[in-house]
Amino acid sequence: MTTTLSKEDFLIVKEQDVVPFRNRVKEAAVKIGMGILNQTKLITAASELVRNLLKYGGGGMVIIESVNNGRENGIRLIFTDKGPGIADINLAMRDGYSTGKSLGLGLPGTKRLVNEFDIQSTVGEGTTVTIIKWKNG
Repeated sequence: MTTTLSKEDFLIVKEQDVVPFRNRVKEAAVKIGMGILNQTKLITAASELVRNLLKYGGGGMVIIESVNNGRENGIRLIFTDKGPGIADINLAMRDGYSTGKSLGLGLPGTKRLVNEFDIQSTVGEGTTVTIIKWKNG
């Protein structure tokens, strides 16, 4: 079971919100003692997802949490938008699938950078993506 140790909400409504958000993610990772390689993976994944949030979801909310699963600490990020949603999640999770210009990682690349990845989407209501990167994962 995963326990939340700390939580911060971060509103993303414009491009200028991205850098402060990335800085907060890095601060959270440093605070739990995450190494530089895992920090880089987490920040790269977070960057791709926050850009998707802006581009496809029209902005939204990200929750940054420090979590513990009993044996390890990690960072959980929950990206929520009220955009058009994703009609075909399986297609969106395929390598090479893109509907626009982004970092080029897409959702499958982002999934590979983190330890846990979950996506929920309802057409016409929005999308929620939850990722966890464990300190030593």
